[in-house]
Amino acid sequence: MDTQAYSKISNAALIQELYRRYRCQEEALRKRIVLLGMPGAGKGTHSAKMLARFCMCHLSTGDLLREEVRSGSEFGKKLKGIMERGELIEDEVMCNLIKQQLAKPACANGAILDGFPRTIPQAEKLDQILKQSGQSIDQAIFMNVREQVVVDRLGGRWTHLNSGRTYHYKFNPPKVHGVDDITGEPLVQREDDKEATIRNRLNVYQNKTSPIIDYYRKKGILFEVNAERPVNDIWKDIKTIVKTK
Repeated sequence: MDTQAYSKISNAALIQELYRRYRCQEEALRKRIVLLGMPGAGKGTHSAKMLARFCMCHLSTGDLLREEVRSGSEFGKKLKGIMERGELIEDEVMCNLIKQQLAKPACANGAILDGFPRTIPQAEKLDQILKQSGQSIDQAIFMNVREQVVVDRLGGRWTHLNSGRTYHYKFNPPKVHGVDDITGEPLVQREDDKEATIRNRLNVYQNKTSPIIDYYRKKGILFEVNAERPVNDIWKDIKTIVKTK
C-alpha cells in the first residue's frame, strides 16, 4: 500500500469513496447495458457517470482491442496481426472478447457496452454467445439526438495545435474569431471536426447502426432518452432507467 499517496487525499474524499463503494455493493444491479446513439450524442459522458455511480465496467471495443494487443497474449498477437493487415475482425471474435471481459471481477456489478454491437448480425451473435453462459443484454439505452444538433456539437470545434486548447464557435468561442486567446496564433479545424467528415460518419451510422435500435425495441428492452437536453436532466433519466427492474 502506498501510504504517501493516501496521505495526499483528504479524509472527506476517502470517506466519500468508501461510501460510494459500499452503495455500489448494496445496490449492485448486475445488468448488461448497451448504449446506442449517434457520434456526439453523449454516450461517453454518461457511460463515465454510470461507471462511477453504479460501479459497472465500461467495455469500449476500441479500448479492449488495444488492451488485448498490449497484453502480449496469444489472442492479442492474433489481433495485432489482423489489425496490422487492415483486416476486419470477425463478429464472433469480438463477441467472445466481450464475453471474456464480462466474466472478470471488474464486471461483477454489471457492464456498459459502448461501440458494440453496431449491426444486427453482431447483436444476434452477441446474444447467442451470452446465452451459452446464461447471460443476456438487459437494457439498451438509445440517446436520441437530431443530426443537425450533432453537427453543431462536433462541427464547430477549432483547435490551437501547439497547446491542444479547443474552442467551439457556438458554445465556447475565442475572443477573436480564428485566433487563440492566449498566444494570438491561428486556430485550425481538424479533418475529423469538419462538417463533411461528420456528416459522412452520421451517414454510415444511419445505414449500418440505426437498424439495431429496432432490434432491441422488438425485444422489449429499448429505452429512449432525449439527449438534446442539459446533461443533468439526461443523467436523471438514465439513472431511473438503469434502476428499473
